[in-house]
Amino acid sequence: MALLSPGGCARLSVSRPAHSSRRRTAIVATLSPPRRDTVDWLEATSSFFERDSRPIMLYDGVCNLCNGGVRFVRGIDRNRRIRYEALQSEAGKNLLRRSGRAPDDISSVVLVEKDRSYIKSDAVLKIMEYVDIPYPQLAFFLHFVPQFVRDFVYDNIANNRYTIFGRSDSCELYDN
Repeated sequence: MALLSPGGCARLSVSRPAHSSRRRTAIVATLSPPRRDTVDWLEATSSFFERDSRPIMLYDGVCNLCNGGVRFVRGIDRNRRIRYEALQSEAGKNLLRRSGRAPDDISSVVLVEKDRSYIKSDAVLKIMEYVDIPYPQLAFFLHFVPQFVRDFVYDNIANNRYTIFGRSDSCELYDN
């Protein structure tokens, strides 16, 4: 069994001595050196926040629901507190990696702040906190709904978004 650790990979093995009449189990953990091909995505994407500290909303650029959501958020974000990037773009893939997600994972909206990322219903609520009244107040009350319930609803909509809302042939990428 291998477990990922910040510095490399930890291997756990279970061994039982053959000469013992009683069953004893020894658990041994060894650390392998860190892989040299790993990238610190937090450092690699820090340039996104050097000149502009606004959070970045990652969205599925070919999803009609997602594109409509971006248009809606842009309309109620009069102070332009959020930037936008398609999940399919190179920057979007790198920001997904920074958020601990696979670069081809387009299953969820993601909100990336300088020091933290949010996914699924947490991302939606955090986006609501950034825009104009009454959405921050609505987000406050929605935080009382348990996350597993919010994510269940989110997942059901996300899993059926192409069937219900369709998809476009190209990404509607908006100006940051």
